[in-house]
Amino acid sequence: MFYWLTALSDGGDFFNLFRYITFRTGGAFMTALIFGFLFGPPLINVLRKRQGKGQPIRSDGPEGHISKVGTPTMGGLLIVGALLTSTLLWARLDNPFIWIVLFVTIGFGIIGFADDYAKVSKQNHKGVPGKLRLALGFAIAAVAAYWAAAYHPAELQYQLALPVFKDTLINLGLFFVPFSMIVIVGAANAVNLTDGLDGLAIMPVMIASATLGVIAYVVGRVDFTEYLDVHYVDGTGEILVFVAGLVGGGLGFLWYNAPPAAVFMGDTGSLALGGALGAIAVATKHEIVLAIVGGLFVVEALSVIIQVIYFKRTGKRVFLMAPIHHHYEKKGWAEPQIVIRFWIIALILAMIGLATLKVR
Repeated sequence: MFYWLTALSDGGDFFNLFRYITFRTGGAFMTALIFGFLFGPPLINVLRKRQGKGQPIRSDGPEGHISKVGTPTMGGLLIVGALLTSTLLWARLDNPFIWIVLFVTIGFGIIGFADDYAKVSKQNHKGVPGKLRLALGFAIAAVAAYWAAAYHPAELQYQLALPVFKDTLINLGLFFVPFSMIVIVGAANAVNLTDGLDGLAIMPVMIASATLGVIAYVVGRVDFTEYLDVHYVDGTGEILVFVAGLVGGGLGFLWYNAPPAAVFMGDTGSLALGGALGAIAVATKHEIVLAIVGGLFVVEALSVIIQVIYFKRTGKRVFLMAPIHHHYEKKGWAEPQIVIRFWIIALILAMIGLATLKVR
């Protein structure tokens, strides 16, 4: 919205600053951060009063989680509210990629909100039926995939770009949309599975989104794409403004989610943020890089898949408990120890993902 102030500029005054993505990125970050600090306490108070017993805690989970009983959930509302406000204020609203990412974020956020509401109101872990959640998620992802493909350059439409092998494009044709749907829905559910300890999911999400934001900025500039030998996609640089809102809102949320958490993110936040990561990857043609940058989420999801398949076939477990962060809890690791070590892993993977921009 603030971008429209450039109409008042003569090219050398204050209003000209709003032309620059970097200036608006800083504005989006600070807006989202302030939003988080201002609205965090009242939102938590409202959630605590409305939810009563808070998020249901699994009786078969790690013993240390019993102390979390009564902690309210749906804290993702704070993050989504912050990034939505900052994006609408600071991003160019004539940019299609901004609306694609917002569409996915809000769509998955609504699914997550419905799931959280069902869990809290019924005080059980079932929530919205899994098949319905997946069906709605795939529907949202399908729209986003078609939408993104329509604004990709003709030579990149329905193509899969590979990191490192940058002259290679795989023509997915009609399979591009199903592939993109899997990327978006898979990212949403992987982040959802990771959100099991105080502060565990939000920091890796911020790290991954910041990395993808840098990639989006690079991909949206002709000079950078020529130097780094990556594919140019006009308009993706604006996604950096959205990412700044996500990081600012994420930091504001982490202030209240740090151990011991005053509020949980819930599916409202984890599905929304995971979906956003997938949508950014599809928009920038960096779906494979997302698997690297978000490698922590991939491992969390794989640990559940492996556990379920192995248990059904043998009646035995590979991990003491899945997702894998609970395995380390069962082994006696302290919760902050697991969280911080997983943050470090997420940061290392992000650096590897960024390195693919220059590898030839």
